[in-house]
Amino acid sequence: EDLIREIDLSLITKATFYQIYSLLRLLDKALKLDGIASVEFERQLEFLAHSLEVRGFTQTQYLDIFKGFAQAVKNIIHDYFHNIHGQNLNRILSQISLDRILPKFLPEQNLEDREKLQHRVSEIFFREQIALSLGLQQLDVFLSRILTTLFQQSYKLPADQLHKLLRYDPKNAMTPIDSARNRVTGIIQLGNKGVNLVQLKSFGYPVPPGFIITTEVFRCREVVDSYPPATKNFRDQIVQNMSALEKATGKNFGDPRNPLLLSVRSGSAISQPGMMDTLLDVGNNENIAEGIALKTGNAWFAWDNYRRYLQCYGMAFGLQRDDFDAIISDWKNKQGISFKRAFSGKQMKKVALAYRELIQDAGIEILAAPYEQLYLAIKTVLDSWESPKAKTYRKIMGISDDWGTAVTVQAMVYGNISRNSGSGVIFTHNPRWSGDTLKLWGDFTIGNQGEDVVAGLVNTNPISIFQQEIEMRETDITLETHFPEIYKALKDWAHELIDNKNWSPQEMEFTFESDDIADLYLLQTRDMTIRERKKVLTFDFEEQSKAVYLGHGIGVSGGAMSGRLVFSLKEIDEWRLLEPGTHLILARADTVPDDIREIHAADGLLTARGGLTSHAAVVAHRLGKTCVVGCADLACDELVKECNFNQALVKSGDYISIDGQEGSVFKGLIKVKER
Repeated sequence: EDLIREIDLSLITKATFYQIYSLLRLLDKALKLDGIASVEFERQLEFLAHSLEVRGFTQTQYLDIFKGFAQAVKNIIHDYFHNIHGQNLNRILSQISLDRILPKFLPEQNLEDREKLQHRVSEIFFREQIALSLGLQQLDVFLSRILTTLFQQSYKLPADQLHKLLRYDPKNAMTPIDSARNRVTGIIQLGNKGVNLVQLKSFGYPVPPGFIITTEVFRCREVVDSYPPATKNFRDQIVQNMSALEKATGKNFGDPRNPLLLSVRSGSAISQPGMMDTLLDVGNNENIAEGIALKTGNAWFAWDNYRRYLQCYGMAFGLQRDDFDAIISDWKNKQGISFKRAFSGKQMKKVALAYRELIQDAGIEILAAPYEQLYLAIKTVLDSWESPKAKTYRKIMGISDDWGTAVTVQAMVYGNISRNSGSGVIFTHNPRWSGDTLKLWGDFTIGNQGEDVVAGLVNTNPISIFQQEIEMRETDITLETHFPEIYKALKDWAHELIDNKNWSPQEMEFTFESDDIADLYLLQTRDMTIRERKKVLTFDFEEQSKAVYLGHGIGVSGGAMSGRLVFSLKEIDEWRLLEPGTHLILARADTVPDDIREIHAADGLLTARGGLTSHAAVVAHRLGKTCVVGCADLACDELVKECNFNQALVKSGDYISIDGQEGSVFKGLIKVKER
């Protein structure tokens, strides 16, 4: 009975049949110990054993097998009980007087009908005999429950979903990061991000606690979403993992007095930078924000988190990033503030509530219940595999649509909690020239969450003094000078991974909540994608010296390029017809990956914000595009299709020249040559 209770029969998949088979074999042995042998039962066991080895075995075939099991048990009861005792029992009952029948066989009131009395006594007698037989009664109940579930699944699910349900293994649906189960440790199930997080945690690196929902769920998400027993099983597992996460963090999900907020991110086996959705600060609402403000004494931080969550939420329902940017820009202008960090806590609250109003005005209901937010966030990330930009990226890069994505759920860590906190991405090796020497390179920002860096939404600072000098950044802030302990810890970790663990050059995302290394966390790592090519185009020195200098940014990839400035796919298509041999350089304010079609169609990319490690910069390099990002002198207006460089105006169709290595930008055409 205990063994049977251990098997969840509310939802039966192929994985369940393995458990059922093991238990049926045990029950068969139990019957034989009691002298009961059934050829029919053994034949059904053979059926079931072979079915587990066959691909494409269907729900209806399993139903037939278990109807055969049920019939075998009926025949056992007839052969070993009814047929042996039935006639003798009837003969005895016809001759025996009522006073010689034990009280447990008699009804509370006298039965005058002798035939009914015989039926009653027989039923109780056979029930007792079956109950005394080792495992037979339990087997009968076990098979009845199995058949009930199989019939329900057959009636409630169409054939294609039944097939998916059979392939689904709920035990492989999710795993904690810090103790990944042996059955779900591979890159196909955990994704590139997930498998690296599990390894980093096993090495002892500070990875925020959490759990991974594997691609097992992605493959069967239609069944998980639409079939109530599968939905309940999935949600029960979420609650169990959340309970462990609460214990690990000492915080409570949905509790304003001590709230736990979550990051919910995608992760496929083959990395697709920025192409799928991420939702941050999940588990947030106005009560939670008030609670965080009270607990931390930092209202700006509390309402900035809520603002960020609302933006993620709204964009998941189709609102545009520009819609939210317009609100915060308007508030900055009204208050005469250049940067959001200058808002007071009350002002940031008003900005957040303006975001809320935008979402509600669009007819979108904002879920307040934290668990409903989490379920929605998970569904959003899974569904984003089919988003237009993700599908376009896979088509461009020649990646199969069949991989699917895992979902990583982790406790939030906050790079926006103060001016002593921040987030960034490091390359363990210099992306500008080949070499095996470990040298940290990348981008970081103070007082922002990591998504700001990888999405290319902010101007970033360099990691090292050496990088600052090479890139000629107009800033004296580097991670090395301003946060030396953080810099040293990252460098030590990089050395450990590359030199001692023999990992390839890495791209590592990090967040620190203070300048103490105890508050430093690794959010993910993956193989470096940006490695400079050996042959590089450069501008002709004489022509370059005569050209009109417009500004300087961060060179990401490629060399020198001259071409026409463009702002849209339509313009790109028009210029391809008019001047097929002319390079086209796409201008953008941010390096957001939503522009994957435009980036692919153009030859070069120029942006006002963003860093070397932003998703779009990485994508531009993968696509072999010449790319300059973070050009501080550039004000890009995509609506009127013009770029302003400190009063020097360049319009759509004008010639412009960019250097993807050193980051310089010039007006007009400059002759290029190969170096």
